[in-house]
Amino acid sequence: MFNKKKPNIEATRNLKLLFIKKYELPETTILSVAELNCHEPDCPPTETVITARSEDGLTKNWRIHKPIEEIVEADVNKLE
Repeated sequence: MFNKKKPNIEATRNLKLLFIKKYELPETTILSVAELNCHEPDCPPTETVITARSEDGLTKNWRIHKPIEEIVEADVNKLE
């Protein structure tokens, strides 16, 4: 009925590994990756949101205006 595309598991795993490496995240940090589609004017058609939740309750979000499978290391390295 909804015919929703599922992101590639390997691409998601690789993306998480890039974030763990770049930000030196400890094993206790929970990383969530979500691919969102937008149908509103002036927003990218697909955006990937990565959320890190640390053990002390702090969260940090990053947004990349690409589908998960198109994200490369250079995209992650551009983030702050």
